[in-house]
Amino acid sequence: MGTATTATLPCPCGTSITIISHVAGIIAPVTKTVTYGIVTNIPGAPSKCWITSNLGADHQATAVDDATEPSAGWYWQFNRIRGYKHDGTTRTPNTAWTYSINETSDWLIGNDPCALELGSGWRIPTSTEWGNVSVAGNWTEWTGLWNSGLKRHAAGYISQASLGGRGMGSDYWSSNQYNYTLGVGMTFGYMLNYQFNSDKSMAVSLRCLRDKR
Repeated sequence: MGTATTATLPCPCGTSITIISHVAGIIAPVTKTVTYGIVTNIPGAPSKCWITSNLGADHQATAVDDATEPSAGWYWQFNRIRGYKHDGTTRTPNTAWTYSINETSDWLIGNDPCALELGSGWRIPTSTEWGNVSVAGNWTEWTGLWNSGLKRHAAGYISQASLGGRGMGSDYWSSNQYNYTLGVGMTFGYMLNYQFNSDKSMAVSLRCLRDKR
């Protein structure tokens, strides 16, 4: 299976980068080397470090409505380690799609792509952590999210095996489930930003964090 390697460890965060060599396998859909920016002191989560682009993105987005694949990064179904790339026409890997996930579990540590791809200490935010930064930032629409240090943008999602919403909105998983079939995350668009409970089979973006060192 593919295993990512970390070329530069970020310590301290906020002024550093981490260079990750993603290797295609059961986690990363393609092989590439990515330089992730890191930010800290985000209102609502001042003790956390966050990457400033989506996991699997070539680089930080250039605008809130950036609809390009290199800025979007990869997409994950809830509690699954396999990431998917979508260039607007083709999904990679183009394997059979899982249309239903029914299980009683938060995102398991052993399945966390943030830890598996970025290294020990990195993880998917909890629903509480997403909620805290959303409230502290007073995010009610996408301009606030884009102007924050996280630079969240409209990366879209994969639903029922098809790409949707890129350039218009985006969803981000938390590590918490709502029930057997629904996971908890954050969704936003031009004039909205709120916590959502979505079908676990939807594949959406991941934004990773870790505690300050």
